[in-house]
Amino acid sequence: MEKDNITETKEFYLIELSDVPEVRISLFLVFLLIYLITLAGNGAIILAIATEVQLQTPMYFFLSNLSFLDILSPTVTVPKMLQVFMSEDKTISFAGCVLQLFLLIDFVGTEVFLLAVMAYDRYVAICSPLHYTNIMSTRLCMQLAAGSWLASFIHASFLTSLTFTLTFCVPSKVNQYYCDIPPLVAISCSSTYIFELVLLVVPGILGAGAFLVTLISYVYIISTVLRMQSAEGRSKAFSTCGSHLTVVFLFYGATMGTYVRPTSSYSPKQDRIVSMLYVVVTPLLNPLIYSLRNKQVKRALVKALGLKRFP
Repeated sequence: MEKDNITETKEFYLIELSDVPEVRISLFLVFLLIYLITLAGNGAIILAIATEVQLQTPMYFFLSNLSFLDILSPTVTVPKMLQVFMSEDKTISFAGCVLQLFLLIDFVGTEVFLLAVMAYDRYVAICSPLHYTNIMSTRLCMQLAAGSWLASFIHASFLTSLTFTLTFCVPSKVNQYYCDIPPLVAISCSSTYIFELVLLVVPGILGAGAFLVTLISYVYIISTVLRMQSAEGRSKAFSTCGSHLTVVFLFYGATMGTYVRPTSSYSPKQDRIVSMLYVVVTPLLNPLIYSLRNKQVKRALVKALGLKRFP
């Protein structure tokens, strides 16, 4: 690499999804609509849980945290993406890129931990129903939620600091519509071997640990449900887990498709498509999944929004 191409990076150039004016305007309108629906849907879930006494339980406390995350996550990336669509300025400042990457890692990490906590909550509810209230106390729920946010904050701080110790080539053209680790590593002029090794080990251990908690919880849940004598009891037990399990598959499928592979196999076009799933689509679908499959949430939404139920 020539020394002329290695200078202090002051800004990064982001790639838009399309440079065709007609398509660009259509994409702008589509993603703006999706973003507004995402904010409205998750905001409605939070409002319903906050105003309905019957939803003041650990499961819905964690769901409100998840909905809050689903508001924050797209807010980190979508507004900047919309600005890039309609503006001639395709750059993001160095500080802005650092902040965007930190928040993205922080919110995605928190969701990983939170989904594991929600799986544990369902495990206690189904496998130890008589002790559920004592085990999942308000204090423990607060500690589990706070622990998820704090652990992800530390993890995001470490990875972000490590990422920006790399030297970036000029022009610093990020092959993504937001700052993320794979496209940043792809434009690095310095050796990334140690970085990729750390990137594989640290998030791998944390992610695998959270996934293991989720997996073990559902192994016990399924085992307990299958031993139930009543078909109605089995159906009710599975229905309380169905929404969460759907969200888990959706989230892990999208994130693993993006991150669980060698950075050397990074494909800009493929990653821009896959990243849409967990950055834009997943936050949109989560409130729909929980509200459509849960009668209590639907009733609370109707009540909170002042709507009349149609016969």
